Amino acid sequence: MAKVTFIGLGVMGYPMAGHLKTKGGHNVTVYNRTAAKAEKWAAEFGGNAAATPAEAATDCDFVFACVGNDDDLRSVTTGPDGAFLTMKPGSVFVDNTTASADVARELFLAAKTAGFGFLDAPVSGGQAGAENGVLTVMIGGDEDVYTKAKPVIECFAKFAGLMGPSGAGQLTKMVNQICIAGLVQGLSEAIHFGQKSGLDIETVIAAISGGAAQSWQMENRWKTMRDGEFNHGFAVDWMRKDLGICLNAANEVGARLPVTALVDQFYAEVQAMGGSRWDTSSLIARLNNADKG
Repeated sequence: MAKVTFIGLGVMGYPMAGHLKTKGGHNVTVYNRTAAKAEKWAAEFGGNAAATPAEAATDCDFVFACVGNDDDLRSVTTGPDGAFLTMKPGSVFVDNTTASADVARELFLAAKTAGFGFLDAPVSGGQAGAENGVLTVMIGGDEDVYTKAKPVIECFAKFAGLMGPSGAGQLTKMVNQICIAGLVQGLSEAIHFGQKSGLDIETVIAAISGGAAQSWQMENRWKTMRDGEFNHGFAVDWMRKDLGICLNAANEVGARLPVTALVDQFYAEVQAMGGSRWDTSSLIARLNNADKG
């Protein structure tokens, strides 16, 4: 059993922290910007709630964070009352936020200077994966720090792998989001085309889902896409944030992402339709909306 802190109790962080307590049996302290949510978590899982990240991280072996973006991450680490102010030598900070590789490297160096470890460890699997403890965790950092933290990370993961040095976890998550963007757009166009052609989509999916067209998105989203139900999963706002990170990184390394840039603009259209909080599979709504215009 380790002394663990979790910072950020959103739709992902809340259940992830819960698994650290229930599956791992760890002594868990949580911090959330909205204190009432931290107190609710502590009452539900029997852990502790702290008033600041610094207080939460005091004397902890592992500190996890899952917050919104680079600036949020800096705030809870190196900002006033940030966790880095109180983390002890030899401890490990595990960042599960989807953020830039630049901020990962920045915080890695700050942590190393202070005598503790830092892993960038973004996750994939969505809210359902977090709730069921079966997330994929893509990790960047030093191998010895990864080896030390892996058993704790596995409390909420089905896979936790070291992708390379600091920043490699975030870069791998970018690869993941680039793939998803193209897949969802392709699936949206396919279902839209099938519907316009008068085909029974359930029959079509049954025929093609066992072949080369098969994907997780097809298996898990075709039905709700057909029915126009987008009240689950990963929100459009979050996907646009992630794709922005991908496009910025692509400019830095000289990679060309024409399809990703196009899909990002399609998601902007979904936002303009009022779909900011719809699931990412709502790309099909944009195609169906064009018919009405």
